[in-house]
Amino acid sequence: MLDLFNEKDDHLPIISKEELSDEEVIVELKKIKEELKDQVVVLGHHYQQDDVIQFADVTGDSLKLAQDAANLDKPYIVFCGVHFMAETADMLTTDDQTVILPDMNAGCSMADMANRQEIDKAWNFLTTSTKEKIVPITYINCAATLKSFVGENGGSICTSSNAKSIIEWAFKEGEKLLFFPDQHLGRNTCFEMGIPLEDMVVYNPNMLNGGLTPEQVDKAKVILWYGYCSVHQGFSAAQVKSIKENSPETTVIVHPECNFETVQAADDNGSTAYIINKIKDAPAGTKWAVGTEINLVNRLAEKFPDKEITSLSPYQCLCTTMYRVRPRWLLASFRAIKENKPINVIKVDEKTAKASLVALNKMLELSQ
Repeated sequence: MLDLFNEKDDHLPIISKEELSDEEVIVELKKIKEELKDQVVVLGHHYQQDDVIQFADVTGDSLKLAQDAANLDKPYIVFCGVHFMAETADMLTTDDQTVILPDMNAGCSMADMANRQEIDKAWNFLTTSTKEKIVPITYINCAATLKSFVGENGGSICTSSNAKSIIEWAFKEGEKLLFFPDQHLGRNTCFEMGIPLEDMVVYNPNMLNGGLTPEQVDKAKVILWYGYCSVHQGFSAAQVKSIKENSPETTVIVHPECNFETVQAADDNGSTAYIINKIKDAPAGTKWAVGTEINLVNRLAEKFPDKEITSLSPYQCLCTTMYRVRPRWLLASFRAIKENKPINVIKVDEKTAKASLVALNKMLELSQ
């Protein structure tokens, strides 16, 4: 019943274990999804587990799902991802469409490493420390309020797929770059573009003035926010070295959210879409060690059995917040839609959405 709730979170409806087993949840989900196929489209991020991905009408990384969200015509969009992704979908869809996140607790630790108050404080310090123009770029992995900040201050959003082209645009607009919240994507991309590490500084919001002096800000070309993806910090240069020593024929490919040393040690790096296409196009019999979320790695291994595909890390690198979206909560969302009482609706306020769309549309324009 829809009136059953988790005691710790009023936003999370529970289909009790007494009501349905896990197997029965899957059976009912298949049935109700077919019933509502003209009303509901399900978006699934690559990092979701297979039991959720099987119900996705569209799968992809952040950029693809953002682009797809802008072109959907179903009244309900169920986003099997994390909170900031559902916010983006809400801002890119029409007022007549409703975006739903099956579990409101599905967040992102990286996105939580920067908030609007901290960014406003940093911006005030940075812009008063130099006469050169700073262009703000935010990774799409952030709250709508930060996308709004970028839109208000002449910047753009980026993903790991288009970070290079967005940064190239930013340096045509100004002399300096503020990149947040992921320092590693910013550092790795800028370094590949020929910007030396000594021209980059890190702003740590937990320190006075970010731990920087006005002189350091004035000298720097790139100011990186002290944020990171906890999943991709599970990969290391030592793991790359071990793979190379034990299996020199293996190609190591990693996501640019990994730290600088890991990316430099790897054979290749790129976005989720880049990794997928690189492995898909590789010759049969090739070996790959992949430095990204384990569900995607396992899915690649299953999809391309003619290649040997393993995780770079010997440990399970899991996006635990993404895992909060489970078939049981997906079914609860469908049931609520069927009763015309949607739950866990994601709605960005008009003021925030308006400024965010300036930055989102700039990203989409530059990504065409």
